[in-house]
Amino acid sequence: MKEARYFYVPEVEAGRLPDDEAAHALRVLRLRLGDEIFLIDGVGAFHRAEVTLAASHHCGYRVVQTMPQKRLWKGHIHLAMAPTKMMDRVEWMVEKATEIGVDELSFLNCRFSERTVVKTERVERIVVAAMKQSRKAWKPVVNAMTTFAQFVGQQRPGQCFIAHCYEEIPRYDLFDQLCQIGAEHSGEVTILVGPEGDFSTDEVRMAIDQGYCPVSLGQCRLRTETAALAAVMMAQLALRNNDNESGK
Repeated sequence: MKEARYFYVPEVEAGRLPDDEAAHALRVLRLRLGDEIFLIDGVGAFHRAEVTLAASHHCGYRVVQTMPQKRLWKGHIHLAMAPTKMMDRVEWMVEKATEIGVDELSFLNCRFSERTVVKTERVERIVVAAMKQSRKAWKPVVNAMTTFAQFVGQQRPGQCFIAHCYEEIPRYDLFDQLCQIGAEHSGEVTILVGPEGDFSTDEVRMAIDQGYCPVSLGQCRLRTETAALAAVMMAQLALRNNDNESGK
């Protein structure tokens, strides 16, 4: 039995794979007429399809069945982090966060940031690859980099958190706070993770003034990308649908 082949096709009705997906399908997988493929539209559905054109740089298909997918977690998980100086660590985090499950990714330019530019085109490619690998029906939104002040100054739905390490500023346990959200309502959450030198105390207080809840990720000091991934994992565990937990 052949392994199922998944492709990201945001415009399923077009009837042809996007150029980069077509190149992979024809040159690497060597698909032929009649082969079965699965399309991911990125907005909640898989589509079973049959290859109808496999020539040159074009791969056409006919949709046989549309399969809406059930969300595995409640609400909307938005992770905003200050990227590290080494971009490969950010890319690793993006890949793993997508595989675990996240809805939106933002990048922050903070006072102590070591990197002030992020090429979102490459991040998008990593997200798409991880989405296909982990069989996710929803593609995370990737936002362009913005300043910390601009980000926290925007009104956001649900509960917002800022993780920091300052002992003089009271903090709550992030997982405890997320579990309360999971038990009480839909679970719209935004979590901020700072650079290697942490947010500045002024930035933390600015966020608190804007309604952000100051939180801790535990007793250990974590690298930025590890902290970001831990935050996503905590949100996943706290906001997972009860039906999935009970095996229904």
